[in-house]
Amino acid sequence: MAAVAPPRPARPAHRTTVPRLPAGTVPAVVLALIGAGALAVLAVWWQDTASVSGAAGWLTGAGRITGLLAGYAAPVLLLLMARIPLLEREVGADRLARWHASGGRWTVLLVLAHVLTIVWGYALTDGRGVLSEGVEIVFHFPEMIKASLGTLALLGTGVVSARAARRRLSYETWYYLHLVTYLAVALGFGHQLTTGADLGDGPARAGWYVLYLGTAALIGWYRLAVPWLRDRRHRLEVAEVRTEAPGVVSVFLTGRRLTELRAEPGQFFRLQFQAPGLRWAANPYSLSAPPHPRFLRFTVKDLGEHSRAVAALRPGTRVRAEGPYGAFTARLHRERRVLLLGAGVGITPLRALFETLPGEVTLVQRARRAEDVMFRAELDAVAARRGAAVHTLLGSREQVGDLGVALARLVPHLAEHEVYLCGPEALAEEAVRALRAAGVRPGRIHRESFVF
Repeated sequence: MAAVAPPRPARPAHRTTVPRLPAGTVPAVVLALIGAGALAVLAVWWQDTASVSGAAGWLTGAGRITGLLAGYAAPVLLLLMARIPLLEREVGADRLARWHASGGRWTVLLVLAHVLTIVWGYALTDGRGVLSEGVEIVFHFPEMIKASLGTLALLGTGVVSARAARRRLSYETWYYLHLVTYLAVALGFGHQLTTGADLGDGPARAGWYVLYLGTAALIGWYRLAVPWLRDRRHRLEVAEVRTEAPGVVSVFLTGRRLTELRAEPGQFFRLQFQAPGLRWAANPYSLSAPPHPRFLRFTVKDLGEHSRAVAALRPGTRVRAEGPYGAFTARLHRERRVLLLGAGVGITPLRALFETLPGEVTLVQRARRAEDVMFRAELDAVAARRGAAVHTLLGSREQVGDLGVALARLVPHLAEHEVYLCGPEALAEEAVRALRAAGVRPGRIHRESFVF
């Protein structure tokens, strides 16, 4: 197969005249809806509870409340990761993942509190020991064996999701272990209906069915059906793997009707390469050039077994692609002056945005060594064509010194810039602090993270 042509610099996009919602509107609405749902769940308990008295009553009431909230939170967490286009586009996969992780920790705590308080409360009511009451509940209450297995699965997923554990796991291992969450939620659903006195037979029970079955339908559609249908329609395959730098390659994908994907610079796809060792993992890779009607380009850095194997792919290898995803796009753009700040593989979405964002754009690439700088020639060509500025910030943290001072030296009027930031977590956190100290408002800092 003939190699694809190198990407040509695109003209910067013109600012649309279509009115747009203020930044952060959709995320705020989503959080408000989640909060309203939690209040509705509490209202279900309140309506069904005439009075609470005694230690047994208070413990049992706490168990019912925490059980209801955990039962509500579980499908909501799955919905956040269901690849719903509106959420992916307006909220962003990065922010959704943070919400999911934070909500997951609270859900695990709710489940633990539910188990402890409900068993303790029932034990006091029945005049038994806590251990014997727990055995009685698990083995003699309907659906409780499945619910117990689901609880153990959920707690296990919570353990491997902890930051200390994630650092020791590859993305692929973490991804497969995380799928156990779906099994845990499914196992726990039955006991909520059979032993959950608060749901009754009226609107609350109907709402619970709608929440769970609706979540299952949306996950089945957006995470299974849509990728399969798009795979059949676009027939993506590897056209070329091009070495960019030591340990860095660009993968060009071709296919049919690529414009119908409606991908935007700054977005990413989850790619499943149909090759040995790669076909069972859908890893996220950002577009490293604006989408072209004939091809999509992704740049991959050697960060593990999966990315290392990508460099050995052969032309013609089939690819299943989920996406495009992400809100790290020109939709966030509000200011005339823009700073793109990136490091490592985080430079890939910024490389695509550098060609297309309107206004006065400056790109700063942070790297320890000159050989770590990516797309040097391409970025220089884009900068010359559109009259933009591109800089590299080389050296260790000690050599560079205060990041805010270094950026202010390279970027005049830094506080007046809107910032797109992408890179390793340590750099991103340091950069946010430096930008805030330099006077950049929080709403002008748009951050994309690759931390799973």
